[in-house]
Amino acid sequence: MDGPDRPQTLSLKLPSGTDPASIRMRVEAMEMLLERSFRIPGVNVPIGLDAIIGLIPVVGDFITTAMGAYIIWEGRNLGLSKWQLSRMGANVAFDTAIGLIPLVGDAADFVFRSNSRNLRIIKKHLDKHHPETRIIEG
Repeated sequence: MDGPDRPQTLSLKLPSGTDPASIRMRVEAMEMLLERSFRIPGVNVPIGLDAIIGLIPVVGDFITTAMGAYIIWEGRNLGLSKWQLSRMGANVAFDTAIGLIPLVGDAADFVFRSNSRNLRIIKKHLDKHHPETRIIEG
């Protein structure tokens, strides 16, 4: 079916390279998916899969922990220091631990965004060691 009645599909092409710019794009996309991919109607608050999947007791928290661990793995591939990787791991571990508490953990997903914190750590590293990866947003 072609034309205006054809359903729209979301297409996202992420680079598969191991260069810092490709890794930055993948990490930014994962953070967006986990923390800011939807907006709550009426209050315009961004939420992501971390908050939505986290509503599923225990299993949801472990799924989002694995997705957060991917960001740490990419940080390791970039050569982040052990201190930076430890901080990132602590962010994800805290998010997971708080997420296991019913209701409190679901509310905490709106306040403590471990993946956004980890993205900031990676961006700081990239801006210092690979400034060519910076994207000028206008």
